[in-house]
Amino acid sequence: MTSLGDELATGLGVRVQRTRALAALAGVLLCASVTALAGPIAFVGLMIPHIMRLFCGNNMLVLLPFSAVGGSILLLISDILGRVLLAPSQLEVGIVTALLGAPVFIWIVRKARVKGL
Repeated sequence: MTSLGDELATGLGVRVQRTRALAALAGVLLCASVTALAGPIAFVGLMIPHIMRLFCGNNMLVLLPFSAVGGSILLLISDILGRVLLAPSQLEVGIVTALLGAPVFIWIVRKARVKGL
């Protein structure tokens, strides 16, 4: 829609706002189903490459190792925080990862939506 313009899409009979809303809903449902199937720790695989892309660009030869290291650092920090925050007991890594990762993932989605407008 954006590459040719909203006016052209509307002229061709596409409901632009509805299509954007359905695409956003599909993205959220896909991320939710992947997280539900693979577990909360797999959420790291959805989030970390986007964060690392800010630091090292789109070159996949650089992005893949940085994503692997970044994901393991995030899981290590999540595990440490889960053990330290509630000292006698502990939080699961998946809960802490979701608490740390959800704001970042929302920021990524909002940033992508603003670019699309």
